[in-house]
Amino acid sequence: MLSTFSLGTWIGLIGTPLLIASGQVLFKLTSATAGTFSLRNVLALLLNPVLLAALLLYGLGTIIWIYVLKAVPLTIAYSFMGLTFCFVPLLAQLFLGEQLTLRYVIGAVFIVAGMIAING
Repeated sequence: MLSTFSLGTWIGLIGTPLLIASGQVLFKLTSATAGTFSLRNVLALLLNPVLLAALLLYGLGTIIWIYVLKAVPLTIAYSFMGLTFCFVPLLAQLFLGEQLTLRYVIGAVFIVAGMIAING
């Protein structure tokens, strides 16, 4: 069944988790400027361009996901969201300097193996 998907569907299946993962990195960057929990700081946070970019990525990912779900059964499509658990640490390492561990690599291999088992 996977081989019958269009290129656009494949881009959506892989691109949506990548957009969500990118949003997570931007949320982390935003957290550095969040300050204490107060009305003033929350209002300032709502105007933070990094937070707005993160929300934009999430919104774009959601719109793309809706079109993916039009073409792909939810049980198949949703397994691709597991890729966020692979993409977030990679992006965190690239943009935040966080360390990748052997446990991460092993976990990512299991996630991809699970996706293959589900969709194979």
